[in-house]
Amino acid sequence: MLRIGTLRVDPPLVLAPMAGITDHLYRLMLRRIGGVGLVTMEFISSEAITRGNARQLAKMFFSEEERPLSIQIYGSDPERMAAAAEIVAELAPDACDVNMGCPANKVLKGCAGAALMGDPPLARRIIREVRRRLTIPLTVKFRLGLDDSRKNFLDLGKICEDEGAEAVALHARTARQMYTGRAGRSEITQLKNHLAIPVIGNGDVETPHDVAAMLADTGCDGVMIGRATMKNPWIFRQAADLLAGRAPREATDTERRDLMLWHFSRIEETARDPREALHKLRTMTGWYTHGLAGGRALRVRISDLATPAAFREAVVDFFEANGRLAATA
Repeated sequence: MLRIGTLRVDPPLVLAPMAGITDHLYRLMLRRIGGVGLVTMEFISSEAITRGNARQLAKMFFSEEERPLSIQIYGSDPERMAAAAEIVAELAPDACDVNMGCPANKVLKGCAGAALMGDPPLARRIIREVRRRLTIPLTVKFRLGLDDSRKNFLDLGKICEDEGAEAVALHARTARQMYTGRAGRSEITQLKNHLAIPVIGNGDVETPHDVAAMLADTGCDGVMIGRATMKNPWIFRQAADLLAGRAPREATDTERRDLMLWHFSRIEETARDPREALHKLRTMTGWYTHGLAGGRALRVRISDLATPAAFREAVVDFFEANGRLAATA
C-alpha cells in the first residue's frame, strides 16, 4: 500500500497522466477492470483553467467511481499555477499533481513541464504557491533532468519535499530522451534513498512482472504505468494479482470484445462530432488488437469504415470470424 499524505493508494499502482488519452472514459474503463490504485487526468494548462477555457475545463470532469483520482496541472507562472490549484481544490479530487516532466516541445517552449528542471528556483516557487492553496495531497512528477549533463532529479526531489509535496513520481529518462532508450532503475533507487516522502517509479513498465521488478529493484513505494495500458488495459489487474501472490490472468476473448464494444459505444455517445469519434475509434482499435492473431486484418478493415456503428459490427465480426466467440455474441 502507498500513502500519499492522508491518501491511501492500494494497490500501489498509479495511472500516468497522458495527454489525449487518460480522459474520463479511459479512467472509468480501467477502474472497472480493476487493480489500479490511483488514476490521473491528462494534464491541464493552468493558463487555460484560469482563463475559463471551456474545452479544457470540460476535461476536468470526473465521477465518484473514478476515485481516488488526481488532477495534474502545468504552467510556468507561480501565481497562475496557484490560482489553478484553487480551482482544482474546488472540484475536490483526492490529490493534485504538478507536471515538471513533460518533454513535449510546445510545453517546453512555454517554460513549463520539464523545462522547470532547468530553473530550480522557479520550480520551488511554483510548488510553494500551489501547496499553500491546497488542503489535499500534492505530488510532483519529473524526469532525471533536461539531458545527461543536467541530471538534477535529486535536487528537485528535495525541493519538492522541503516545500510540502507528499510524494514525487520519477520518469527515469531525461527530457531529451523523450521516450527513447531505456528508463533507468538506479536513479529511482537514488531518489528513494534521498527522500523521506514516497517515491513512485515510472518508465518502461510493460508487463505485470515489470511492476514487481521495479518495486523489488528500486525500493520505490509505488509504480506508475502509462503507455502499456493502451496495449493491455488489464495490466493493473494483472499486476495487482501478482503483488498479492496470485497468478496474473490474461483477458479472455469475451472480455476483450466486451471492453471494445463498451468503450466504442461510449466514445460515440460523448464525442463532439463524428470525425472525433472515428479518429478515437481507429486509435483504440489499433491498441486493443495489439498482439491478437488476425488483428492486422481488422485494422486494415476499419481504415475504410465511415460510421461508429460499422466499427462495432467489425469488432463482432472479427471475434466471430476467428472462432473466438459463439455466434450469439
